Amino acid sequence: MTIASLHCPRCGAALTTQLFLHLACKQNMGLEPPRYCVSCGRRMKVQVLPDGWRAECREHGVLTSAPS
Repeated sequence: MTIASLHCPRCGAALTTQLFLHLACKQNMGLEPPRYCVSCGRRMKVQVLPDGWRAECREHGVLTSAPS
């Protein structure tokens, strides 16, 4: 059984038990769309729209923000 590693959606680094290293990333995530896939760490194609954003990973598909 393999455990899937999670990745930071802002910088793409693998998240470990030392999550405090990603404090700056966590603080900025509410201000910008994710740039990296949390499942595989690949850089995503991101499109910022007037009412949100759309991010696409080649492996894991499309993520969208909920319109406000």
